[in-house]
Amino acid sequence: MAVEAEVARHYGSADIAGRALAALRAANGPDAPVTVDALAALDHFHGRGVLATSELAALLDPQPGERLLDIGSGIGGPARWIAAKRNVHVTGVDLTPEFCAAALVLNAAAGLTDRVTILEGSAIALPVPDAAFDRAYSHNVVMNIADKALFCREAFRVLKPGGSFALACACAGPGGPVYFPVPWATTAAESFLATEDEMRAALVAAGFTIAAFERTDGRPQPATPRVPPPEAGPTALGIHIIMGERIREMMANGARNNAEQRVLAIEVLAKKPL
Repeated sequence: MAVEAEVARHYGSADIAGRALAALRAANGPDAPVTVDALAALDHFHGRGVLATSELAALLDPQPGERLLDIGSGIGGPARWIAAKRNVHVTGVDLTPEFCAAALVLNAAAGLTDRVTILEGSAIALPVPDAAFDRAYSHNVVMNIADKALFCREAFRVLKPGGSFALACACAGPGGPVYFPVPWATTAAESFLATEDEMRAALVAAGFTIAAFERTDGRPQPATPRVPPPEAGPTALGIHIIMGERIREMMANGARNNAEQRVLAIEVLAKKPL
C-alpha cells in the first residue's frame, strides 16, 4: 500500500543498530554492557521515553511467563524492556524493514533473542494466529493507521479471551490542524489522528470493553531530554541517533501541537471478554 510505504520511508534509515551501538560505546565505554536500561535513551519512540513505557507496562500488568504482542514495535525498545523487567516473552510486529533488522541486532546484543521475537508486518494484517497472546499493547503507532476499526479488530483477534490490550497514542485535539513535521509523520499524508471519542468507539466496535481511558498530556516529563542540545556533545545519547537531526524540528512541533491542544495524548486499557 502506498501509505504504508510512505510510513516505512519516514522511519527507515541505514544501519540503525550500528549507529545505536556505536553511540552507546562512545558514551559508556567500549566494554560497557548492552542492557535495556543502557539502550533506553535511544530505543523508546515516545516523547517521554522509557517513562511512558514503564507506565504502559504498569497499566497492562503482564504476569511472568505470559506471551505479549507489541503492535508497531519499532527497533524493539519497549519489547526488550518489558520482556526483561516483567519476565515475559514479547513478539514485536513492525512495518519498517530497517526497524525490524535493527531490533534483531539489538535483541542479540542485549542477550534477549530467546525472549523477544520480531516479525515484519502490518498492524492491520498481523502475521500471527488468532487468540495467541495473553496481552497486547501498541505504543504511539495508531497515528499512522487510517483504518482504526481494522487496527482494533486485529488487536482483538490475536488476544486470548480475557486478554488485555494497552494503547498509548496521540489523538486529534480541538486546537486546529497539526504543525508538521512531527515524530510520526513528515507530512499530513502519513498522519491519521482520530478524536478520543472515535478511538473509544473503534475499540468498543471491535468487541473490547474499556477498563481505563485517560488523558496523559499532563504527566511528568523525563529528567533527561529525549533530544539533547547540540552543545551536549557528540556522545550525548538520544532519539536523534535513530531519527537524525530532523527530530529536533519534529519534537519542537510536537510540543507546540500539545501546548495548543492540536494533539492530545491518551492511554487506554481495553479487555477482551471471556
